[in-house]
Amino acid sequence: MRKTLATVLLGTSLFTAGCGKKADYSRREVALQERMPAPTGAAAGSAAPTDNTEAYHDYGRNPWVETAKDHLSTFAADVDTASYTIARRKLNEGALPPAAAVRVEEFVNYFRYTFGAPGKDTPFTVAMDAAASPLQPGRTVLRVGVATQVKSNADRISAHLVFLVDVSGSMESADKLGLAKQALRTLTNNLKEGDTVSLVTYAGDTSVRLQPTGMEHREQILSAIDELSSGGSTGMASGIDLAYKLAMQGLQPGVTSRVIVCTDGDANVGAHTHEEILKLIEGRAKEGVTLSTIGFGMGNYKDELMEQLADKGNGNNFYIDSPEAAQKVFGENLAANLEVVAKDVKLQVDFDPAIVARYRLVGYENRDVADKDFRDDRVDAGEIGPGHQVTALYELELTPTGMQAKAPLATLHIRHKQPRGTEAIEAAFPMVGGPIADFQQASKDFQFAFAVAAFADVLRGGQDAEHWSLAQIRALANAATGDNEDRRELVGLIDKAIAIKGRTASR
Repeated sequence: MRKTLATVLLGTSLFTAGCGKKADYSRREVALQERMPAPTGAAAGSAAPTDNTEAYHDYGRNPWVETAKDHLSTFAADVDTASYTIARRKLNEGALPPAAAVRVEEFVNYFRYTFGAPGKDTPFTVAMDAAASPLQPGRTVLRVGVATQVKSNADRISAHLVFLVDVSGSMESADKLGLAKQALRTLTNNLKEGDTVSLVTYAGDTSVRLQPTGMEHREQILSAIDELSSGGSTGMASGIDLAYKLAMQGLQPGVTSRVIVCTDGDANVGAHTHEEILKLIEGRAKEGVTLSTIGFGMGNYKDELMEQLADKGNGNNFYIDSPEAAQKVFGENLAANLEVVAKDVKLQVDFDPAIVARYRLVGYENRDVADKDFRDDRVDAGEIGPGHQVTALYELELTPTGMQAKAPLATLHIRHKQPRGTEAIEAAFPMVGGPIADFQQASKDFQFAFAVAAFADVLRGGQDAEHWSLAQIRALANAATGDNEDRRELVGLIDKAIAIKGRTASR
């Protein structure tokens, strides 16, 4: 988890707490402290409501690193996708997303890519390829992709789930509690025999609406969800306490025990301090109960809090803006989002200084891990489920000899623990072959992943991307879209960003 201190806006109170997965003694910390200013409400180019209290945190931008001085790039795995769906909602509503809401890795990892089967001694499949940048002459793009084997919902281990639902007054709208109820119905309808569900609500007080109930009583679970209504203030802390009591009852080997929090994150947490809540969640995660956060609504959304809670809980952070998004999280990707196959997953890319002069990791700013902590198994990192994919993009500048080199320009090291393990396992994956001179000859997955990262980098105001053309990025994405519906959606969002920027420029 993140070891730096961050000041977070939560409702009307400020607090300081550990968050994310970045070590405060990283050698890149100084560069990351040079924060770029970013709006915390509606984006520039749209009228921001006076009562908008949305809160996002800007983690800065990864700097360029000279390989001769530091040839190791180390970060924790991240499979969250909330940033992409938040941006999608903003763009569909006619506004650019706040720059601080854009996390490049969550854009890239929203989409699926093709991977081969894993090796016999590792749960991971790795894809590493490079090509000349189509946006910046003299630069090379490197893709590092990691995936685990897909597992069907029928084959995943049983799950003991506690739905912790915010029913406070701030949730009283169709896109908040209304959509949360739809999402939980989708989840419940996709659960299988052997799974159990409990339901806890919190507002001015907390309540157990449903004791642990098996799927043979599915209609009872659905009825309890349907009966939820909103009203009152928000007391998150007592709700979390109660949810964990129920979750601990189902804690046993071979069963997933997970708390799923549905909220807009706009909470006064009650008797506990914010730091105490994060410590509680972190402690329960070590005991084996994970926590995932599912965000709803806009206007008062607390993005950073949602990310923090999921990070501390060894779970995932998603934002749901539609029934279709709920189906993706709780239907298509249910097994991946419930079960953990590898925990504390750290990735370290070792660049060859003879080939790579300098490099820039695009994204993962709040997942940075100090190089010296890669093999320190006490340092927490990311969790990966079956079928999860983690993709990272780098911009490189090669040495004069590196331009002609056929040798691997980098080796990927992956370190992880078994789901209940305490000692890590490490594997190395050298890149095969050198970079491709013609970007158009790279795989469609490579081309599309780069277009997604470039789009996100432009949206967040990345200094290196400030002269990149959205029209050109759209062309790159469109060329690699095929008949994939998600990819076509991305092209449409780029069109909307172009139109919004055009209207803003003409004012």
